[in-house]
Amino acid sequence: MSSVLCLERDMENTKVEPNGVQNGSHHDREKEIKEFDETNDGVRGLVTAGVQRIPSFFVETEDVIATIAPSRENSTQFQIPVIDMKGVHEDAGRRKAVVEEIEHASATWGFFQVVNHGVPKPVLEEMIDRVREFHEQSPEVKAEYYTRDKISKVIYNSNIDLYSRKVANWRDSLYIFMPRDGSAKPEEYPPVCREITIKYSEHMRVLGNTLLELLAEALGLKPKHLIDMDCGEGQSVVDHIGGLQVSHQGQWINVTPIPEALVINIGDLTQLISNDKFKSVDHRILANSVGPRISVACNFTSHYSPTDRPYGPIKELLSDENPPMYKEVTVTEYFAHYYSDVLGSSYGLDFFKLRA
Repeated sequence: MSSVLCLERDMENTKVEPNGVQNGSHHDREKEIKEFDETNDGVRGLVTAGVQRIPSFFVETEDVIATIAPSRENSTQFQIPVIDMKGVHEDAGRRKAVVEEIEHASATWGFFQVVNHGVPKPVLEEMIDRVREFHEQSPEVKAEYYTRDKISKVIYNSNIDLYSRKVANWRDSLYIFMPRDGSAKPEEYPPVCREITIKYSEHMRVLGNTLLELLAEALGLKPKHLIDMDCGEGQSVVDHIGGLQVSHQGQWINVTPIPEALVINIGDLTQLISNDKFKSVDHRILANSVGPRISVACNFTSHYSPTDRPYGPIKELLSDENPPMYKEVTVTEYFAHYYSDVLGSSYGLDFFKLRA
């Protein structure tokens, strides 16, 4: 299993001129994206330059924008579950209760927050601070890491799928791939966040393994089942300012940040191997008008390579009443489809569903 740290900065809103966004031809769009990408300075560069017109490829359609305002206020019945992990290793009764909470949250929401997860507050705070410092460095310093080579160990850019997305996200990201096979080279990581990234990833690896055990138990499997498969995606997000929304029962629900809590996202491949028992749900980030939003995500997945093992619905979960919903797929094949999905023509797991 390898870890991928995605260190993101969603930029603050910027003032734009009325009617500043225009829909041009496909050629104009490609030209605009290329010019933006070749600055090697991402969204941060636009904000720093005091941009007066947001490039059109960042702008959502009017029907999508219309869904945002009504979703800002939630009723109290629509809040993603918060799970207290205290005692999961020491108290069998408490562990059973946590597993039941995780099972419910994973099957109905696809997201939940965890508290008392064991990651020290100073580590969380320093990780956020160092991410902020990285993105606030000069363009010349950051340009060393700006690339669209998906196999690089360190990738800094704006939208890893910038050229294929229908609408780009208003954010810049730093991806740090941290293999567990000893091949990691810390000297390749940006100096400003090198030490804390390593420390943070160590804590997240422990938490990730615990979550994989609890998810396995929630599926009725032995605790080490998912770990032994060398698979499972658990994405933990440190949400610093807010703006995260998840889709639930036809509504966009705000995820209210809780101090020191981590947000867990089930992810597509967990839905696939659980044969739809656990859900991967749509989510989005709203840009803040009060300042940048900074998050740090840690993804757990198998190695990306042409020789990846295939993953399908776990056989122990299948029966005549619960036949497989998906064909087997490698992680590499999944992401190859995900990132080649030109302008969002199809999405995620639907491509891998078995047809009657």
